[in-house]
Amino acid sequence: MNPHQEAQLIEQCRTDPAAFGQVFDVWYKPVFGYVMRRTGDYDLSKDIAAETFLKAFLKIGNFQWRGIRLSSWLYRIATNELNQYYRSSKYKPQSLQQLLENPQMEKLLHENAENEREIMEQEIKAYDDYNLIRQNLLKLDVKYQEVVALRYFEQKTNTEISEILGKNEGTVKSLLSRGLEKLRNML
Repeated sequence: MNPHQEAQLIEQCRTDPAAFGQVFDVWYKPVFGYVMRRTGDYDLSKDIAAETFLKAFLKIGNFQWRGIRLSSWLYRIATNELNQYYRSSKYKPQSLQQLLENPQMEKLLHENAENEREIMEQEIKAYDDYNLIRQNLLKLDVKYQEVVALRYFEQKTNTEISEILGKNEGTVKSLLSRGLEKLRNML
């Protein structure tokens, strides 16, 4: 989806909340995958992804187009939810009950849930190297986890990572370099 199409979709969501279903359809799977690869826990990832999209649904009317793509905004919300999880001993979605009370959102979240779960679990099990790297990645500071996961698991450019994390591109490059060096030393 190009930036012009994203801007149109955002405007459509402001007048028709059901249009948010398009946002969900396009970005749920990549955002869920990002969270799943960061946590390695399907149920937790589902909670975090649900919270991410609920927050986006509730705030889409306030989204201001400032050259930051809608996908970057969604990844930023997901990253903040992940950070909240890592800061707390147990993640407690703040708005999940609101989500479950909304029949349109509940339907979107639960469509093909079992199939999605099986596919994601098979992918995780199939990559032993990935699991080893992920386990060592979790030992790094969260600031390194974020940039390495976004760069190598999500194939985001340094510019996109900069948008998602709200950091300068030079800072992202530095964090990425240091994080990779630390990861290499662990392996």
